[in-house]
Amino acid sequence: MTVGKFITLEGGEGAGKSTVLAAVRDLLAARGLDALVTREPGGTPAGEEIREVLLDTTHHGLCAEAELLLMFAARAQLVRERVRPALATGRWVLSDRFTDASFAYQGGGRGQPVERIAELERWAADGLKPDLTLLLDLPVVEGLKRANGRGSTDRIEMENADFFERVRAAYRARAASEPARFRVIDASRPLAAVLANVRRAVSGFLDAARVRA
Repeated sequence: MTVGKFITLEGGEGAGKSTVLAAVRDLLAARGLDALVTREPGGTPAGEEIREVLLDTTHHGLCAEAELLLMFAARAQLVRERVRPALATGRWVLSDRFTDASFAYQGGGRGQPVERIAELERWAADGLKPDLTLLLDLPVVEGLKRANGRGSTDRIEMENADFFERVRAAYRARAASEPARFRVIDASRPLAAVLANVRRAVSGFLDAARVRA
């Protein structure tokens, strides 16, 4: 049986991942792919409980090491409970964030060593890497303005602009280091243009994988 493909969406606050996720899901469905759609942190009962801890504003004293380990605890469960089994049956998987987010947020943002995150990627995430990653990139000031317009903020969204500048820089560095996997989408453009670029990128990937409607 053909192993499924793994597509992830990444980006900073206010990048519009939820809207893009729905568009990608619909595009996959139009090609006859009923993809498993999930998110990080979360995606499993245990992972969703860990998500509550990570995003709860009352846990403002959570240290960077604990945050990193909690992220990978949720990820380890997601990979083994949902992602690996789905891929093994030939099903495609679409995830709102994956390990690149840890390199960006816990690495770039919190200053955790890249080597430490890479080791956790090999161990806790079972060495799993996406086949395609869409990075929704936009200036931090614009992203925070969008995010703040949504209402209440979570523990991570409460960080300052300098934190998110480091996150953005780390994401862009990841994309530059793996151009074959990443497609960088200018998320500052009007929504119609963003979605058109996303569909073009995903369609190209599907064509290369010889997925036809």
